[in-house]
Amino acid sequence: MFSVRKFVQHIIGRHNYHTTEIKMSLEQAKLVAAYRAVDEFVQNNNIVGIGSGSTVVYAVQRLAERVETENLKVTCIPTSFQAKQLIIKHNLILGELDTNPTIDVTIDGADEVDANMTLIKGGGGCLLQEKIIASCSKKMIVIADYTKDSQKLGDRYKKGIPIEVVPMAYVPIKIKIIQMFGGEIKLRSAIAKAGPVVTDNGNFILDWLFTNQDLDWDQVNSEIKMIPGVVETGLFVKMCNKAYFGQAEGTVAERSN
Repeated sequence: MFSVRKFVQHIIGRHNYHTTEIKMSLEQAKLVAAYRAVDEFVQNNNIVGIGSGSTVVYAVQRLAERVETENLKVTCIPTSFQAKQLIIKHNLILGELDTNPTIDVTIDGADEVDANMTLIKGGGGCLLQEKIIASCSKKMIVIADYTKDSQKLGDRYKKGIPIEVVPMAYVPIKIKIIQMFGGEIKLRSAIAKAGPVVTDNGNFILDWLFTNQDLDWDQVNSEIKMIPGVVETGLFVKMCNKAYFGQAEGTVAERSN
């Protein structure tokens, strides 16, 4: 019989993680959310958008299992370099928007989901391609662990809203956003190299640490995107159809739009 706990222990051990109860519960939560989404939304002959992040690893794994056991035919459209490598690693069919401009369902993670299904995404730096793929999808399904479930944006995710910008304009953009909405903005720095993070698209990322949690996020998103040099924001407003939140004990909470 399939054991979620034993499977997650195997995954954690394989990647040399410390097997603490906290880590165990988070990985279990990610797995059950990912498996539920893939089982309920992916069908034969689907075009599937593959998101980015640690939870999506489990979704691709489950998708590969279903392709093998059920002989499903699916084409996968990646949202990032990481997603592309996951698709290739699991021997799934790799597609692109040029030949698959309409996607049946995209399964992606999120840094935070509020009560209105507004998302913060881009903690991993893939917000532009993630939003493009989501915009081409009939349905966007979010998979996350219980720590990403909030009433208001900023309740739990404290790293701010990512904003992808053209490098030459990052300073004036930073000033304008603070003038418009307050808060603090940091240029995201790289970890293994000196200097800023550079996205897959050759841009910089600003992380906006907002202080007002009661803003109209749809309006905020629109106004920030009107600033010349802003490429995209990590605010996903009215894009998510359903969210699955894996719980520590192995159950799944759902929220629909």
